[in-house]
Amino acid sequence: MKDRLLSALNARKQQVDYLELRLEQSEYTGLSFRGPLMDGIDRSFALRGSIRACHRGGWSFVTFNRLEDLPHRIEEAIQQAHLVGAETTQLAEITPVEATVPVTLGKDPRGVALTEKRALLERYNRLLLEADPRVQTTMAGLSDDFRTTWYVNTQGAVIEQERLDVSGRFGVIARAGNVVRQGFASVHSRTSFDVLENLEEEVMGAAQRALRQLEAQSVKGGQYTVVLDPYLAGVFIHEAFGHLSEADFIYENPRMQELLQLGKPIAHSSLSVVDDATVPNQPGSFAYDDEGVPAQRKYLIQDGILNQRLHNLETAGKLHERPTGNARALDGTHPPLVRMTNTGILPGDTPFADMIAGVEEGVYAVRMLGGQTNGEMFTFAAAEGFMIRNGQLAEPVSDVTLTGNVFQTLQDIDAVGSDMVWLTGGCGKGGQSPLPVAVGGPHIRIKNVVVGGR
Repeated sequence: MKDRLLSALNARKQQVDYLELRLEQSEYTGLSFRGPLMDGIDRSFALRGSIRACHRGGWSFVTFNRLEDLPHRIEEAIQQAHLVGAETTQLAEITPVEATVPVTLGKDPRGVALTEKRALLERYNRLLLEADPRVQTTMAGLSDDFRTTWYVNTQGAVIEQERLDVSGRFGVIARAGNVVRQGFASVHSRTSFDVLENLEEEVMGAAQRALRQLEAQSVKGGQYTVVLDPYLAGVFIHEAFGHLSEADFIYENPRMQELLQLGKPIAHSSLSVVDDATVPNQPGSFAYDDEGVPAQRKYLIQDGILNQRLHNLETAGKLHERPTGNARALDGTHPPLVRMTNTGILPGDTPFADMIAGVEEGVYAVRMLGGQTNGEMFTFAAAEGFMIRNGQLAEPVSDVTLTGNVFQTLQDIDAVGSDMVWLTGGCGKGGQSPLPVAVGGPHIRIKNVVVGGR
């Protein structure tokens, strides 16, 4: 397959400044329940591909799903790039890579019968439905996706990569009177179907979180010292800061270029943030990105100093920086964009008990229900909350909404926990969602956070 793509590429590569071909073969299975009823069973086998061409700074993107259409589609991509190009192509140079990257398989989901997958999911869904009379409905799903991608470009990349994603998602909606609460849990593996087995404790955790919140009183709005659990800390750094680190956003935004100057103190000196595609078995991990750049660990913030940003070949070329391996496409029918991989806060040296010990009155915020960012401003709704009183966790509270300016909040982080976990996530950008990512971090403590209740 690589030889066929290379032959097609070499026949036309002199006609544009840059040309890449991607072909993807995938095998997908997905099952879902909503309440007591099976909501869907999806099985698909797909062959799809895409061509990107750049000429005089103008980009084109063309897809195909039949190999015999490849020469004609390449011609279309080249013609379109010539039509829109009117400037100068600026792409960072990379060392050419020729590589084959197989999946290290444990229990192959393709060898698990559909009836076995259905019975497993139905058992978990039944656990949620029967957890408590206040459970109104459930959402449960599992999926496995095995892909092989062949990729070549005019910078010399010739790469074949396999990828497996196995996922389970479990949700509960519980109700008491007019109060409605939700709880969620998810698991993910890049190597084995085993991740979906023996999940009773994790699945029940989704129900327990929803039920606890039914009994919680709404938090009193005000300004508090807030401690974020590792999940919410990871989501915060991904959503509020990680997207600001994507260089396609920066080079088009003069204000952000001013705010995000490399070498500038931006956070408390105890804070270091990485985007790391080399973490084993995480959703955002890979060997080479979708432009053939090797996976890397990037220190976005190091000891409070803004240190790096995330690039594809074009943004690295325009900003005269090194490519970072952050060009990612949702699948073979989407163009690669500058995207995060596994983004998290590195652990510090403060145990959780010490972190809350000095807090007279504060809020412990756990997981996330939803939120939004608008440039440097953010609002997040925690899935659960607990008051901190006199250095101890106290009563549960609900409707915990955190609002602030990301740059001020980074300065207000005054303790970073000694624990750290990675958790599964999905990211949206440019109509491509959910792109597999991980978010991670330890507990962190932030002073002067505006917390809104009902």
